Amino acid sequence: MNSTKNQTRYFILMIIAMLFWGIAWSAGKVAAAHSHAEVAAFWRYAISFVTLLPVIWYLKTPLKSDRVGYFYMLIAGLLTSLFNYLFFAGLSHGAAGYGGTMVTSLAPIFTYLMSIAILGTKVTNTQLSALFIGIFGALILLRVPFEGFSFLNADSLYFLECAVVWALVTIFSQKAASRVNPMFYTLVVFGVAGFTNMIFALPYHPFDFGSYDAVFWATIIFIGIVPGTFSTTLYFISAGKIGAHRTGVFMFIVPIGAIASSWFIYDEKIMLSTLFGALLAFVAVAIFNMKRGRL
Repeated sequence: MNSTKNQTRYFILMIIAMLFWGIAWSAGKVAAAHSHAEVAAFWRYAISFVTLLPVIWYLKTPLKSDRVGYFYMLIAGLLTSLFNYLFFAGLSHGAAGYGGTMVTSLAPIFTYLMSIAILGTKVTNTQLSALFIGIFGALILLRVPFEGFSFLNADSLYFLECAVVWALVTIFSQKAASRVNPMFYTLVVFGVAGFTNMIFALPYHPFDFGSYDAVFWATIIFIGIVPGTFSTTLYFISAGKIGAHRTGVFMFIVPIGAIASSWFIYDEKIMLSTLFGALLAFVAVAIFNMKRGRL
């Protein structure tokens, strides 16, 4: 009975973390509208890095890894900095709800495809069928059957690039998993990403605090602390309790937070094709993960 209650608690914590990650898309659009993408990208992870330090201390997280682990963290940090810039650049052009739905839905599919192509991951016929469902869902999300390749524009291209980059980050995260504690991994990745984004933000004077209004600072602090440090901590703690093979499915709660918050803040409407494409992607990831969970 206690085991079931604990599982339920961690399921709830995971849902909360995912909803805040979804809200980050709408908050990111607000921050992008009140600053430069480079500045917002820097402060997002700078704040997350600083506020994660006391969490690392409180949890007594072991701060160690081997050389290969540090290499994976460095590459993941650099890729995260690129994702971070694309995140804010995309939001300065496109809709938050669509971006959050598109990236969250496509990234797992790209991750599986890259794992097969790059890492030589073996898949069963069931998993292969799931991938085809996911690819079809991706095409629907991108509205290819209705509009051809018109998605190759500023409104969508940044989000497509976000999904590809995040898939690469996920692969390096998986490879580093056995070499480093996930919280220490996150701290290093946040640090590398923040420092890299700072270099590109310097021409825009990110430390000239008076150049950016209160809306920007309130929003970026929220993104850095709540979806950043708080939700990331909840995610890793809960993932360790409910099983890594189940966490991929929870990612599909992110669009709910993105869609609801973008509707509330920007009155954005989500197209039926977006919801249908996301549903197909969810089915694909669920099938893939359930099969892997049995192996």
